[in-house]
Amino acid sequence: MSTSRLRTLGTRTAGPGRPVYVTGEIGINHNGDLENAFALIDAAADAGCDAVKFQKRTPEICTPRDQWDIERDTPWGRMTYIDYRHRVEFDEEDYRRIDEHCARRGIDWFASPWDTEAVAFLERFDVPAHKVASASLTDDELLRALRATGKTVILSTGMSTPRQIRHAVEVLGSDNIVLCHATSTYPARAEELNLNVIRTLQGEYPNVPIGYSGHETGLQTTLAAVALGAVFVERHITLDRAMWGSDQAASVEPGGLARLVRDIRTIETALGDGVKRVYDSELAPMRKLRRVTGVVAEAGDREPVAV
Repeated sequence: MSTSRLRTLGTRTAGPGRPVYVTGEIGINHNGDLENAFALIDAAADAGCDAVKFQKRTPEICTPRDQWDIERDTPWGRMTYIDYRHRVEFDEEDYRRIDEHCARRGIDWFASPWDTEAVAFLERFDVPAHKVASASLTDDELLRALRATGKTVILSTGMSTPRQIRHAVEVLGSDNIVLCHATSTYPARAEELNLNVIRTLQGEYPNVPIGYSGHETGLQTTLAAVALGAVFVERHITLDRAMWGSDQAASVEPGGLARLVRDIRTIETALGDGVKRVYDSELAPMRKLRRVTGVVAEAGDREPVAV
């Protein structure tokens, strides 16, 4: 098999013929609480995820200046938006503890940096990859900074046109990215998921592994993405969908996450290698049920035939 569509993410390899790389997107569903983050890491590790992902912002850069002083109600009382943005960000010491906790649980972590300062921050850690959020796909400065790290870059394509995606791939370079189909609605409706775009991207970018970043409710459509060939899957995860926060309702709770990973593993096993063969388990039914042997194949003929 050609390795042109294989990508390295830490100690794992993602791409056709390899196990689907499953990421639990914590984002800011931790609500700025390290204990919540640890519990979400534990849920992802227990479910069998390969990694968890966070979001990293420099609030003064990522928050428009005219929104800084707008007040909003939060679980910590009424505060300005810029204070809220700081409240849900982890600092370096927090990420050191996250890094240690992930190492203990045997699960990788990485993040979506929303600005170049956040890229530099994340490079202080041995993260296996970086993620470009769909909202950042048009930020060429950020894309160039991510390309310069030399790490695999996972690019989500929600809210983006084919021309914008093509430009982003040109800026990042196609040899070290994973391209993810996504619809950036929280939660996304089934009629807007358009999962066949996975096949479109596979044809458009023959040397790039294609994944799926889902924001829908339920698990069926994410499993369908795997059946369509997604080699990387990301879903938002939460301790409780009723928790405060804009992403919680479009997230998967621990029990659902465990079922999702279990079913992804079953599907990737069931997909097989695409070579038609007669299995040993079919020989007894063949002898019992096949009345006419036929002129082209003997009962014991099990040579694989490409179809």
